[in-house]
Amino acid sequence: MKKRHKQKSGFTLVELLVVVVILAIAAAMAVPMFSGAAGFQVQSAANMIAADLEYAKSMAISRQQQYGIVFDSAADTYQVVDQNDTVIEHPVKVGFQYTVNFSGDSRLKSVDLATANFDGTDTIKFDYLGSPLRSDGNPMNSGTITLQGGGTAMTVTVEPVTGYIRVQ
Repeated sequence: MKKRHKQKSGFTLVELLVVVVILAIAAAMAVPMFSGAAGFQVQSAANMIAADLEYAKSMAISRQQQYGIVFDSAADTYQVVDQNDTVIEHPVKVGFQYTVNFSGDSRLKSVDLATANFDGTDTIKFDYLGSPLRSDGNPMNSGTITLQGGGTAMTVTVEPVTGYIRVQ
């Protein structure tokens, strides 16, 4: 007669260690996602500003007239304006003005519009060629927008002459 061996059920030490390592890696990836919400909001706001600057520039080129953006760092807002400094209608939210308010938007409430400086003013315009101008209509020498929130800071830069927009 053959002897039957009793099989023991359970996990080996190696299997337990593999599971612990996998859980540690997953936790290391998840913790920054929960703690960095403000950082993601700042990055989203910087990308939104860059897109709106590109929109104002493309409107100026396509319509052959000045379009720009007026920033208000005290209120954490900005508005897209036409050549008469009138706030334009939002292209998606029909019937609404093109105004962005970070503190009024729950998705961006951690964002602080720290500074908007275009040669000493808070307004940037684009001419019919897409070149950036100061609020007085003269060519811009430098332009930056700084956003902060949750220990994260980002800068949106508009290059003179070309109007190239960069998020850093």
